[in-house]
Amino acid sequence: MSKLNATDIQGFVLRGYNMPYARYCFLHFEDAERACSLIHRLLPVITTGQRWDQGKPQSTVNIAFTHQGLISLELPIATLISFPVEFQQGMQERGGILGDTGVNSAEHWDQVWREGHVHAWLGIHALSPEALDARTTEMQTLMTETGGARLLASQDATAIVMDGKVTLKEHFGFTDGFGNPDYLGVCRSTQPGQGKLMPDGTWAPLATGELLLGYADEAGELPVAPVPHLLASNGTFMVYRKLHQNVGTFRHFLDKWGARYGAGDEFAREKLASKFIGRWRDGTPVDLSPDRPNSDIAQDPNQSTNFTYGNDAAGTRCPIGAHIRRVNPRDAFGFQGRLINRRRITRRGLPYGPFALEDNASAAQGPSELDATDRGVIFMVLNASISRQFEFVQQQWIAYGNDAHLGNEKDLLMGSHSEGEKYCIQGDTSPANPPFFCTGLPNFVELRGGEYFFLPSITALGMIAMDLVDPR
Repeated sequence: MSKLNATDIQGFVLRGYNMPYARYCFLHFEDAERACSLIHRLLPVITTGQRWDQGKPQSTVNIAFTHQGLISLELPIATLISFPVEFQQGMQERGGILGDTGVNSAEHWDQVWREGHVHAWLGIHALSPEALDARTTEMQTLMTETGGARLLASQDATAIVMDGKVTLKEHFGFTDGFGNPDYLGVCRSTQPGQGKLMPDGTWAPLATGELLLGYADEAGELPVAPVPHLLASNGTFMVYRKLHQNVGTFRHFLDKWGARYGAGDEFAREKLASKFIGRWRDGTPVDLSPDRPNSDIAQDPNQSTNFTYGNDAAGTRCPIGAHIRRVNPRDAFGFQGRLINRRRITRRGLPYGPFALEDNASAAQGPSELDATDRGVIFMVLNASISRQFEFVQQQWIAYGNDAHLGNEKDLLMGSHSEGEKYCIQGDTSPANPPFFCTGLPNFVELRGGEYFFLPSITALGMIAMDLVDPR
């Protein structure tokens, strides 16, 4: 397959911008004609997938729409009903399927997500706070001049800075951002372990249709997409979820159980943390280094994602329920990993809220005070099929454990836990690697809202702006 037409694909789809500042603006359309005028004015400034031969721009702009937003834009009925049903229903209506219950149910969400008034996501990323504010002002001016949209709310997100350096850390202290897949035709810096496992043990890109509409997926089929074809082609679907992290609860849980795991070993707390996630805090995969972190592995693109679980079926190196093993089981289910090739997702996002160092000041606050601070991760998923990819992973591998032979056990990190739930660490006969149970799992992560979005191509944006969407 030849390279994709990157100038027709929004840049947010093809690359992680790796910019430390972001502002996600949630828009409401008051009038279809004025909204189309706004989109027309936005077209020249939307960041595409074109290569940055002159270096990164100071800021980027991208846009996506909810189904309600497309209704407000007065797209033809035949087009609106041709979208996949999960996108039409929206995230709140899919709560039962997603396990968004209890503390994760919509009644606990931020106000902007409870009423279904969000019509568009306007994503701004920037290299500096000044560039972020300047681009935001520019967008607000366009909205005012056209009367095309009303800003309901916005969400800032910022990379965590430690020792004066921008990091890939999240609030629990783990290095993030290792696992995005390679896709056929998408130009990026690839590394072993990010694509699909081949019979000879090498890795190859996934079919383009696992990310983009209008292309064959891993089954050789075209993903379900709206009509006309031009509206769908080179577009994708985005899942937006605001995930609050209970940092105090996480640290307290580690303190409590770390004292029992490998009792007397001052390193036990960190080792237990690695068994929860499947990586050490620096990103070292537990499968490759189960006893200690190894920065040589974590920082080597040829090793950091280049591992499988097929030779660790019992989970004695990386626990079967470890977070990264659950969300990307690789070859753990056999068949050389082919069962999971149609369940892969591309992640985007940044942390939000202030980072709390594990120091005396944080310890003095106590778990409940640390939990009360608004901090977490803006978690965004790009996939050609919300139901086959994101929803399947969320329902079957995060909210349920049967595929991993764990029964009803949920993912320790992301699961919505109720009283009496446990986490099992498989071990062996070595004193350094004992089997271990943690019980009474609290909720480490809570959903604070989100929605499903359609992220169109540049061509499709032009069609919408000029009222040229014709399903015939």
